[in-house]
Amino acid sequence: MTTASLRMALITVTWLAIGMSAANAQATRTWVSGVGDDANPCSRTAPCKTFAGAISKTLAGGEIDALDPGGFGAVTITKAITIDGGGGQVASVLVSGTNGIVIQAGPNDVVTLRNLRVNGIGTGINGIRFLSGRALHIQSCYIFGFTNNGIDVVSAGQANISDTVVSNNLGGIRISTSGAGNMLAALERVQLNNNGSFGLRGGLRRCRRRLHRVYG
Repeated sequence: MTTASLRMALITVTWLAIGMSAANAQATRTWVSGVGDDANPCSRTAPCKTFAGAISKTLAGGEIDALDPGGFGAVTITKAITIDGGGGQVASVLVSGTNGIVIQAGPNDVVTLRNLRVNGIGTGINGIRFLSGRALHIQSCYIFGFTNNGIDVVSAGQANISDTVVSNNLGGIRISTSGAGNMLAALERVQLNNNGSFGLRGGLRRCRRRLHRVYG
């Protein structure tokens, strides 16, 4: 083997090792903390600071959990994942002038958001925006203070919202589809309070709503 060929082989092996190391760094469960650091591996004993920092270290289909109260920042979700703020504490997404949580996942991806406070502080755009994915589950969340919608669904698929309060936004929950396909939205024990323009709105004839115990 020539020197040039040997050098190329070594470079190839090095890149493969880097790729394997990055894949191995991802975990099925990661953790965030108000006193964490995104340079950490996001383990329970060395948690990350933000959801955005943790999501890159979490395998598709895995889960991000909050260890303690904190503001964990805006995040864009591009794969199947669960984000759980934990019960009995304040796991917050606090944003100004932008969207809180954006879901832009694959056609077979299921995303679950649980036990979160999403606060737009009067300048955020949309609290939770569902652009693509198979299904979105929003459970026990409190979404408020946005200049557009608390929850904005612009996707074919399924949105299941339960035990959630959407209040003090310009619009509460908007459900529509931007292309072909149906959107099925199931709402249970949802409160829509003091939203300036509307509480619940379905935009297109393809949109079907199944409502059960929606207040507001």
